[in-house]
Amino acid sequence: RPGEGHSMKFSRYAGALIAAVMMTATAPVAYAGPFALPDLVGPYPSDLPARVNYISVLDGDGRPDLAVYTLAGADTRADVRALSTALEERGFAGEHVVLNDAFGALRAGTDRSWGVVVICGQGVNAAGVAQDGRSIRLDALGAISGDWGGGTDVGWEGLAAAVRARDGRGPRTRLERDVPAAFGLRSPAAVTLAMYTGRIAERRIGELAPIVFAAAGAGAVAARRIVDRLADEIVTMAGAMIRRLHLTRLDPEVVLAGGVFRTKDSDFRERITAGVQRVAPRATVVGLPAPPVAGAALIGLDRLAGSAVGGSLADGLRSAIGRWDAATQRSVSGPPARKRSSSARSGKPA
Repeated sequence: RPGEGHSMKFSRYAGALIAAVMMTATAPVAYAGPFALPDLVGPYPSDLPARVNYISVLDGDGRPDLAVYTLAGADTRADVRALSTALEERGFAGEHVVLNDAFGALRAGTDRSWGVVVICGQGVNAAGVAQDGRSIRLDALGAISGDWGGGTDVGWEGLAAAVRARDGRGPRTRLERDVPAAFGLRSPAAVTLAMYTGRIAERRIGELAPIVFAAAGAGAVAARRIVDRLADEIVTMAGAMIRRLHLTRLDPEVVLAGGVFRTKDSDFRERITAGVQRVAPRATVVGLPAPPVAGAALIGLDRLAGSAVGGSLADGLRSAIGRWDAATQRSVSGPPARKRSSSARSGKPA
């Protein structure tokens, strides 16, 4: 959100978008601004052509015609209005399109103008676009909007399984050892106490998600139950989007985006694919081939072209942004971990 300390990250992603579009677009595209691109975005891949260092404006009023922003935090209509107003006041472009970042992830993962996306980073979200352009999305505001899933919730469930195993409320599991070891401690109770006193910040709970996945892969039943629950919730979200958009008899692509999907757990992925195809037998589940910001560029080019662009143009754009993302070591996972209240921490896990 403007004014909340994220301007540098936004500027770096915007610069990557500009560079990639300049490298790959067949129609004239420009960024209007007083900055050289390196000044705007900081370090960038050395193979970017020198011609993007200074980009001249192409229209008379010194602005590009269109800017597309797919932003975390554009969750409600009020959010979108506030973000749109702030961007319009800065005069970056003639027209500003502000969308939730889920739609950027969807377009980054498919060359179609329609489909479904499920995001599973520290939190979860899902969105979809029908063939006629209708779009829907979950509110994705955490527990208050009925959400469960993502690295944060997997981490909480992993800690709960470890604590309950040690104090006798649950079955024994290797998580009793693996969870405290992740924080350099010796017991689940020590993790609980460290979080209670603030020695370990609760936002770090997401660090346990890969521990849970690793334990599941090693055969830990309690961990596998958590991973299976997450897979089933992802299927539930994707299925809701498919049904609401009347795509069950079509062949939608379901894009999986977010840091959790970096896991190599084949059982997790197979469970998701099987579940999605029970809802839509012709559906295809695909991963994300480029950072979600690539979707903003593609949405903009779609609007300029009047239809979904694909082929070498889309592939080149994804590749350029992917190289930039790797070079700057920026994360493409989900939003920061959600903090639970003390009452939620003291309750029994589901």
